[in-house]
Amino acid sequence: MTGALRVEGGLPLRGSVRVSGSKNAALPILAATLLTDQPCRITNVPGLADVETALAILRAVGADVRREPAAAPGAGDGTGPDGGAPAVRVEAGGAIGAEVPAAEARQMRASILFLGPLLARTGRAVVPKPGGDDIGMRRIDQHLAGLAALGAAIEERDGAIICSAGRLRGADIQLDMPTVTGTENLLMAACLAEGRTTILNAAREPHVQDLARALGGMGARIEGAGTDRIEIEGVDRLGGLAHRVVPDYLEAGTYAIAVAATGGEVRLEDAPVQDLQPLLVKLRKAGVEIVVAGDALTVGRAGPLRPVDLITWTHPGFATDLQPQYTALMTQAEGETVVQEFLFEDRFNYVDQLIALGARIEPLVAHGRGVRVHGPSRLAGTRLAIPDIRAGAAIVIAALCADGVSEIEGVGRLDRGYESLPGKLAGLGARLIQVNSGN
Repeated sequence: MTGALRVEGGLPLRGSVRVSGSKNAALPILAATLLTDQPCRITNVPGLADVETALAILRAVGADVRREPAAAPGAGDGTGPDGGAPAVRVEAGGAIGAEVPAAEARQMRASILFLGPLLARTGRAVVPKPGGDDIGMRRIDQHLAGLAALGAAIEERDGAIICSAGRLRGADIQLDMPTVTGTENLLMAACLAEGRTTILNAAREPHVQDLARALGGMGARIEGAGTDRIEIEGVDRLGGLAHRVVPDYLEAGTYAIAVAATGGEVRLEDAPVQDLQPLLVKLRKAGVEIVVAGDALTVGRAGPLRPVDLITWTHPGFATDLQPQYTALMTQAEGETVVQEFLFEDRFNYVDQLIALGARIEPLVAHGRGVRVHGPSRLAGTRLAIPDIRAGAAIVIAALCADGVSEIEGVGRLDRGYESLPGKLAGLGARLIQVNSGN
């Protein structure tokens, strides 16, 4: 999506929407297809710019990549409740190159996920330092220290990370913080290492667990995914894969917050309810009605919002990727809310945009990274700009609450993390259209 998004606020959201597959699960699973020379078929892969970048990297290193069209609902293709969503087939059966193209690496942070699989498969990996959203320091030193413990020689040259090794060897790896992509990289590399690898202080996020399930489907021997201690017994080779990507709890959470902010009632189909528990606890305390029926989640609000303080933390704490949206929600609560962010130092880069709409937000100077939100604020449409994916979702939510029309620049960033966000919101009754910038 290019140009800008024009949003007319003040309308409640009503209807139903299906939650797409998780981007944060799909990306490492796509990278993991390089660990085998057998065919892999992955369903419920979301249609996102970052996914297209990952597919471009796979093609660039020599994999055959094909997209399958969506099957008709009820066709019985085994994709589950997505009703036959498009699938991706990857076969890396021939010679695989070791270098990730710089152009693709600059487009997303997750390009670093190809480091472990390429090293394990080819004995060498060259990955330019990745780009992506600027929300603060996201170091890769733990990736490199872990790979070195597995036996890799590592150097940095000309803006790229170069790793080489014979067959990797199992090791005990202690992470100094539970990095998600670091855990995923080391998990993939360790699957083909000789002997046993233990990852301590491992990340526990739902997408880490889904990667472990996919690797297990390929024949990997993994125990403890979803805990802070993951054990991997290396195998000589991995087989093919047939896997359905888990629904995206971050997308589901974003829509739940949007409904809570604007009012109305929406049913979220194929919702990962268990992964949403930290958010659902907050929403219920704030006065939002939540009804769970199997894998469907109905969110509604008719009365006022209560302020509920928030602190982000690693899973199973409150996800940092839902913090901006939650802060936008609290601009409509009746009272003061304190929101603190302990994972990324620049995560509040969207606050000036909410203030431009009329939100009353001030920094918590004496308490580290945090803000105090004074509500409820009557927001008024204006010109806005999106700095990153999750900030963009927060800005759209605030614009949906505002009186009048907002014009939001930089909406292409939303395409990196949300499948058809404007279209899905329009299906729920929101008034928003894409326009050319400057119109």
